[in-house]
Parts: sequence; structure tokens; C-alpha cells
Amino acid sequence: MRRVVVTGLGCVSPFGVGRHVFWQKLKDGQSGITALRAFDCSKFPSKIAGSVPRQGQFGFNPSSYSYIDERMMAPFIQFAMVAATEAVASAGFVEHDFRTDEGLRQRTGVSIASGIGGIGEIVANSDILANQRYGRISPYFIPKMLINLAAGHVAIRYGLEGPCHAVSTACASAANSIGDSYNFIRLGMADIMICGGTEAATEPVSFAGFCRAQALSTKYNDEPEKASRPFDKNRDGFVMSEGAGILVLEEYERAKARGAEILAEIKGYAATCDAHHITKPNGPSSYRCMADALRQASISSGSVDYVNAHATSTPAGDAVEARNLEKLFANESRTAKPLVSSLKGALGHMLGASGGAESVACVLSLSTDLVPPTLNLVDLDPVVNLPFATQEARHRPLRNILKNSFGFGGVNVSLVFGKPE
Repeated sequence: MRRVVVTGLGCVSPFGVGRHVFWQKLKDGQSGITALRAFDCSKFPSKIAGSVPRQGQFGFNPSSYSYIDERMMAPFIQFAMVAATEAVASAGFVEHDFRTDEGLRQRTGVSIASGIGGIGEIVANSDILANQRYGRISPYFIPKMLINLAAGHVAIRYGLEGPCHAVSTACASAANSIGDSYNFIRLGMADIMICGGTEAATEPVSFAGFCRAQALSTKYNDEPEKASRPFDKNRDGFVMSEGAGILVLEEYERAKARGAEILAEIKGYAATCDAHHITKPNGPSSYRCMADALRQASISSGSVDYVNAHATSTPAGDAVEARNLEKLFANESRTAKPLVSSLKGALGHMLGASGGAESVACVLSLSTDLVPPTLNLVDLDPVVNLPFATQEARHRPLRNILKNSFGFGGVNVSLVFGKPE
């Protein structure tokens, strides 16, 4: 099988636009969670979110990007376009490269995931129709809200003729997209893939739905930065967030031949299903997913130096993941066990985009030998025999990172990122 490496990164997050501000604020232990101001949430039990800033030095302003057409692109597509543009540029490509090289554009594909897609467009156009204004429905409504149009618009922007793929597996969507792209390259279906996830679902109806499902944190409305508490005893639900995380994957020999900076290698990918409950996780299948990813990567548990956990700050989900991690690394001595952290303490839960943004962070961790902290982890629950990176970033030599993403429907995905050799 062909080797697959990472050569480009792009990000839009609650910290703003760009991978540099994303990484700097993660390292510094800052929080991107604030009071929710995008709409009136006074009647909702949760009043906080990880919103992409629209103002300031790193604020997202769609009108400042010549390639964004707001008539045709819902916010989740806009986020994907900006993150993908950054990732492609950081990989050393420009649009002209694809337009003038038929072989390159035919061997480059796109896979961008989303858990919810353009839900705001669905609600807005439903309201128009409910008021008997059929003629006011936008002719762009359907392509504006379709999940696969994030990948479609990126492909159109660069003229890419390889696989155009979209995944929607709830909160595991982006990780599935990255894993599927890895397989496209391994199997020879493409040489380069632009992949990851995007989400802009902080809308009244989706926010209300998560509130009614009792999934969101409600205890810390007056202290938003303390609300997302992965693995902490006082966690009471996740904090809804938004953004996009995009990676450029490339076949190793091709990347090496063109002199690309190789940031990381993807060594393993596994996916399983609990087949248990629509929202509640169970242990065996997610444990098997992690073990399968390590097996595919041909590494032992003792070769994992850092686990980038899914841990969303829900009582049930974090406990299942923590116990599975303890089981996975049970044979390692305390000093040989990997550090564990969840970035959702800082970012909130970016839903279908979370695995993309967190994978960007995994690659940056490998590049810097640094593990970002789990914010608000003060009192570990459940108590497991694993070292957690809490409050402050930890420097540690990193060879391999296990990255988990899980989702509603019992979806489990694990990726293994390794330092390039």
C-alpha cells in the first residue's frame, strides 16, 4: 500500500481564521467559548457557544474573500472554502498549478464532511414557504444547503477532477472524511486529497434541539470559559461550536519528489459502529476501533505518545472513552502511558468539523512536540490510570498520536498520526 502524508493545513475556529492563531491560543490555554449573541437564546437553558468571531484581526468576514459568493454558499460552505484555501496554499500549491496541469487536477480530489450542513437555509426557506411565498424561495436553496457542496465548491474553485466526496456521520464526520481520503490515496484512486470537515450549525432550531436532548452545558452560562469540562467531575454537557478544519493529504513519494514539507504521516484508520443506541455510547466497539487503528498502523500501544480524545464534556461519553483508553494502555507502565487531552475544553464541540480541527492540532503537536491542555479538568472523573495534560501545554517527544472521534448513531473513528520518517 502507498504511504500517505500531510502537507497542508487550514482552519477556521472560535479563535478566528487561520491555523496560526488557532495553534497559538490552544497552546496558551485560552478559551474560545463566549456568551451566545447570534440570536436570542433567553428562553433556552444553555446560553453559550464557541462562535467564529466576525470582527477583529482574525475575524471571519465573507465579503473580504473574492472566491466566496454568499448567494450560493451557506456559512458552512464559506468556512470550508476559507480553510481549504489556507490548506492548499500551505501545501505549496496555487490555483494556477491545477488549471495548467491536467494530470495534477485529475489526480487531486476533495472530501469535506459536515454533520448538519446548511440547516439555517432549510429553516429560512421553510419560513418563506409557510408564509405562502413560493416565488421567494431562492433558486440556490438546494445547492446552498447540501452537505456535498462544500467539497463541490472547493473542487470548482481549483478545477479538481479527482474524487469529490462528502461524509455525514454526526460528530465523527471529519475524521471519517480524513480516513476515507487516506484510503483513496492508499488504493491509488487519487494522489492528493483536500479533506476534513466544516460546520456552522449554531442556529436557533439546532441549538434548541440539542437543548431538548439535554446534551448542552447549562451550569456555566455566567462563566462561559468554564463550561466545557472534558473528563471533569463537574461536566454537565457539551458546548456547541463551529468552524472548519482542512488537511491536504498526499502520496508520500509524490510529496517527496516535489520537495514538499511533510508535516506528518497518517499511519492508521479504523471505523466501527456500536449498534447499540442512537445517542448513548457503549464500550466494546469504540475500544475495538482504537485497537484496530493501532493494528493497521503496525504499532503497539506502547508507541503512542499522545491521545487526542473525543471527550465532549458529556457525563456518559467521557466516561466510556476514559475507561476504554485505560483498557487499551493497561499493559504499559505509568511512565510509558500516553498523555491524554481533549481540545473541546478550549474549542467547544465543532460537531462534524471537530475531527478536522483536532486533526490539524494533532499535526501541529507532532511538529512541535507539544500537547495542548484540557481546559477546566480539575477533578478527574472517572479516575483512571492515565496521565492527562491539564491547564497547561506539556512538552514531550511525540512519535505517534491516536485521535478519536465518535458520534450519534454509535459511530466510532480512530486515526493514527505519526511523525514523518
